[in-house]
Amino acid sequence: MNTLFALLLVVVVAASAAPAPADSDAQAAIVSQSSDVQPDGSFNYAYESANGIKVEDQGTIKSIKVPKLDETGRQIGEDEVQVSVQTGSFQYTAPDGQIYTLRYIADENGFQPQADHLPVAPSA
Repeated sequence: MNTLFALLLVVVVAASAAPAPADSDAQAAIVSQSSDVQPDGSFNYAYESANGIKVEDQGTIKSIKVPKLDETGRQIGEDEVQVSVQTGSFQYTAPDGQIYTLRYIADENGFQPQADHLPVAPSA
């Protein structure tokens, strides 16, 4: 019985340690990559992998004014704060062969994605 258990354990460990197939997304090589980070906090980067995944992202720091509130929640002025603004896109090929591209901006108004396959809110 112990020999059977040991053999089963060896088979399970060997199977879980097996590498993913070569065509797996996890094994896809990076075919191009660029990155630039500036002292002011701005940046941009991009990369593309052998399986067709493409990513681009740019970021900056922006000053915005926000309400300054007292302890009761009443506005007593404005403060200036720094926020990160990012814009970018990514693209990938789905298992059915369809290419999906998503563009986005993320700023003080939140994450705002746009893509042909995403629903669009009705106009007010």
